Order: sequence, then structure tokens, then C-alpha cells
Amino acid sequence: MTLNADERELLRRISEAGGPVEPSDYFHSIHPPNFPTSAAEGDPRREAWVELQMNLYRAHIRLHELGLVEVVHPANGERGDLVVVTDASSAALA
Repeated sequence: MTLNADERELLRRISEAGGPVEPSDYFHSIHPPNFPTSAAEGDPRREAWVELQMNLYRAHIRLHELGLVEVVHPANGERGDLVVVTDASSAALA
């Protein structure tokens, strides 16, 4: 199984957490904003960063579809799903 860079990094961080985590908590540290907070909504740097964030959401979904993470506490309106890695994740990270 081949993981792209975002999938691999997100899976690595979830694995190192040692307990249930909300994957989106890592999104800004994987791809930090590279524009000033005053940048306009249509600023190309902001738009490129938003696309990177969306790619991380896609990575999270794919990790779930591949059975590498599982939801242990569903979203409750105050926070997103909390996930843990599965046994299969170790092989995917090797």
C-alpha cells in the first residue's frame, strides 16, 4: 500500500499520539499558514494553503477507508471524530 506524503505524515502523528486524537488538530502544524493574517481571502497564498488543508482532510478520509485509523469517539458537535491507529497502520508506516 502506497501512502502519499500527507497520508504518511498524518498517520505518523496519529500513531505517535498514543491515544484518541482529532486528526484536524495536526493540520496547521503539517502545513502552517504561509501568509499574513491580513491577507485577503483571494490571496493566492491563502488559496494555496486552503487547498493543502483540504488535501489533509482527504488524507484523513483515505486513512479511514484503508482501515489504518478507526473512530473511537464520534464527533459530537463540539469536536470532530477522535481516532486511533489500527494494527495495520504499523505495516503502512514501515
